Amino acid sequence: MHNTVHFILQGKGGIGKTLVSTILAQWLAGKDEERPLRCYDTDQENATFSRYKAMDVKHVPVMTDSRNIDPKRFDALMIDLLEEEGNCVIDNGANTFSPLMGYLLENDCFDLLKESGRKVYIHTIVGGGDTLHDTAMGFVSTAKSTSVPLVLWENEHFGPLQSATGKIFTESQTYADNAARVCGRVVLSQRNADTFGADIKKMNIARLTANEVRESDKFNVMEKQRIKVVFRDLFEQLDKVQW
Repeated sequence: MHNTVHFILQGKGGIGKTLVSTILAQWLAGKDEERPLRCYDTDQENATFSRYKAMDVKHVPVMTDSRNIDPKRFDALMIDLLEEEGNCVIDNGANTFSPLMGYLLENDCFDLLKESGRKVYIHTIVGGGDTLHDTAMGFVSTAKSTSVPLVLWENEHFGPLQSATGKIFTESQTYADNAARVCGRVVLSQRNADTFGADIKKMNIARLTANEVRESDKFNVMEKQRIKVVFRDLFEQLDKVQW
C-alpha cells in the first residue's frame, strides 16, 4: 500500500476509535517500508492516540483557547497530508467529528486528496448492545455524505450487533442500503474478558504496540500469546479488505 489516507470517523464517543487507529496503524506500518507511516490525533479532550510513542503520533490542536474549532488548523492537517508521500492515519475524537466532517466536505478535501494521488478511506465503527442505534445512524450518515470507500469495524465489546428483535446489523435493511459503499469489514470480536480482554486492556493502558508487548518483560508468555492471537486475527481481516 502506498499513499493511502485513513480517517477514523464516528460521532459517538467511547466506541473504540483510538483502538481502531492503533490497530490500523500497526498493520499499515509494514506496508510501505520506503516511507514512515504518519499518524495524527485531532481529539481535543482525550488525545490517547498521541500517547503511543512508538507510532510518533502528531497531535493536531484544532480547538482554540476559547474552546472553538479553528478551521485554519484543519488547513495545517490537510497541508501535511498533501505535502509528503506515504500512508496516514487520522484519529478524530467525537468532539471534533462534526467540525472535521463539515470542513472536509465544504472544502472538497476528499477530491483534493484523490486528485493528489492519495487513496482515501473512512473507517467507521458500529458497536453492539446499547450503542448499536447511535453508531448505526452514524454509519448511515457517513455513508450518505460522501462517496469515499468505507471500512466497517464491528465492535462486539458492548454486545452483539443485533436489534432487540434479533436482527443482525449486517443483515438489516439499514446496512443493505449502504453496503455498496463498504469495501471491507473488520470484526472486533468479543473474547473472554478475564483473559483476552484483560490482556488487551493492560496493553492499551501502557500505550504499547503488539511488537512492544512481545519484547516487554511486563507481560508473561500467555499474555503475549493471547495478544498475538488477537492481532493475527485482525491483521488477516485487514488483509482481506478491498483496498
